[in-house]
Amino acid sequence: MRPEDARDVRLDWRGSLLAPRSPREGDPPLRWHSWFDRTETTAPFVLLAIPTVLSLLRVDQTGAHRLTTLAIAAGAAVWLLLTHKLPGARVHENAAFAALSFAGVVSFGSALEARETYFLIFMVHGFFAAMRLRPLVLSLLGVAVTSLLINTVANGGPIEALATAPAIWVTLVIVQTAAIGGGGAVFAAVGRQSAERKRALDKLAAAEAENRGLQRQLLTQAREAGVLDERQRLSQEIHDTLAQGFTGIITQLEAAAQARENPAEWQRHLDTAKALARENLTAARRSVHELRPEPLESATLPDALAEVTRLWSERTTVSATFSTTGTAEALHPEIEATLLRITQEALSNVAKHARAGRVGLTLSYMGDEVTLDVVDDGVGFDPENPPPSEGGFGLPGMRRRVQRLAGTLHVESEPGGGTAISVNLLAVPAATLGGLKDGGTDHERASA
Repeated sequence: MRPEDARDVRLDWRGSLLAPRSPREGDPPLRWHSWFDRTETTAPFVLLAIPTVLSLLRVDQTGAHRLTTLAIAAGAAVWLLLTHKLPGARVHENAAFAALSFAGVVSFGSALEARETYFLIFMVHGFFAAMRLRPLVLSLLGVAVTSLLINTVANGGPIEALATAPAIWVTLVIVQTAAIGGGGAVFAAVGRQSAERKRALDKLAAAEAENRGLQRQLLTQAREAGVLDERQRLSQEIHDTLAQGFTGIITQLEAAAQARENPAEWQRHLDTAKALARENLTAARRSVHELRPEPLESATLPDALAEVTRLWSERTTVSATFSTTGTAEALHPEIEATLLRITQEALSNVAKHARAGRVGLTLSYMGDEVTLDVVDDGVGFDPENPPPSEGGFGLPGMRRRVQRLAGTLHVESEPGGGTAISVNLLAVPAATLGGLKDGGTDHERASA
């Protein structure tokens, strides 16, 4: 039992042993309390029926004695029915009603036990009725009264018992009251602790649900922002390459039409137009290729990054290694696509600017985060004046991709000291936000 629970039991004198303090606003229903309520409405009748049957089976009783005992037991049953079973009977909610119920139980119980010792069984219910009393002092007093009656009624009554051997009976009542009262207090504290733990778990579950909702919203916004970025990039690339290429082709074809009289000049313009068309076709294919992260379509993220690294190393003849740490898991497509694109752009920057002899890439799964580190031993640069992207995304584009997913990108470099890029993103599992799959990634939607 926690110290705060003990303080609830010890200091809240206004409550009963079964309800040491008033519930806080928003407290869930106590499961143990519901179980006790159901038991308490049934157990008294069982505790009354057992000694009644045993009393009626005795052969040494007169008919009048049996009828009187049966009449008192019937009165006790009616009293229990009025205070436990009928609508509106709320012993645990109304202090006055609880006191009235307790008085009736111990009165009927004492009268029955005085006639037949068997009814000591029914008097046990008096302890439970006493635990419903409020304030706490009255509840403990009720337990003490029940203890005194249950132990002395069959021995001539409490007055005679106390007059004959007061020390024995007082000690017995004190010990029994402390044991039963303490047990009830601990029972209540444990029940309250269980309820508070359940409330804390409910709040945690609600917070997790809210967090998943925020992640879903974040990725949706990132996907929408990605669509806009892809459209802007495509429009700029179409303007810078395809549109200008088509303009050049038209210009060459028009010049060829004017040079029909000169076969050599005509052929030269025609060959130039063909070359421009091939260049435009290559540019168009490159744009389509960049729209979709093809390596992820048939491989996991670690395998895809490893393959990208291998192909880049073969193409550039620069030594490159890739490694994975932690337990790999499938992440949301937006997360994986972003890490793939950043890997491609980081390697592209190394090839264009670093003049490196060795590159190392590490993908780290760290529970709720995933980190990508790219380190090279190249010439480095001043972080305040990074090299231009030259048609790619460069560091600014990489940073925008990361920020859309609420991640971080750190760059460490100095002239002559190589470069280290570290990307950190939330490791959102693929299954957590399955509802987003129908929307596709930003690249897929942009291609549509």
